[in-house]
Amino acid sequence: MSTEYQPGLDVAELSFDVMPSPIGALTLYVAGDGALCAIDFGDSSRRTHARRNAAACSRARRQLEEYFAGQRIDFDLPLRPAGTEFQQQVWRALLEIPFGATASYGAIAHKLGPDTSPRAVGAANGANPIPIVIPCHRVIGADGSLTGYGGGLHIKAALLRLENAQGSLLPV
Repeated sequence: MSTEYQPGLDVAELSFDVMPSPIGALTLYVAGDGALCAIDFGDSSRRTHARRNAAACSRARRQLEEYFAGQRIDFDLPLRPAGTEFQQQVWRALLEIPFGATASYGAIAHKLGPDTSPRAVGAANGANPIPIVIPCHRVIGADGSLTGYGGGLHIKAALLRLENAQGSLLPV
């Protein structure tokens, strides 16, 4: 993945667009420099802080359309998710889970260090502002079960089916 990852967000320069997808409408948020900052499922109250600008969001939209069409397994987008340092560490670890694979919260916690709690990883995973591109849907329970997802478990299951993820856990 050649995604450029830069934390932080300047809300004053935020543009948005809404796109249809097989899992429902997605609202994309892009910074003034073109970095993808957030993806919301459905309608979003965050839109009040942004201006609609389809052109600014076109690169992210095109890549998501390719992903949903089965033509893209990696995203090539600059990313700028806002979050704590720990959340940023977890989100960077999520970017290392390959397309079609899954990892457990415990595996990610182990990768981040011996004092890292799988529950803390779960909380950071749940706070991911850029789902799909930062693939939080690829994190499942240690027993292979699907666990919480901001868009709902039905969307998580649909994304894993799209990627043909078999539920096999891989070390991150």
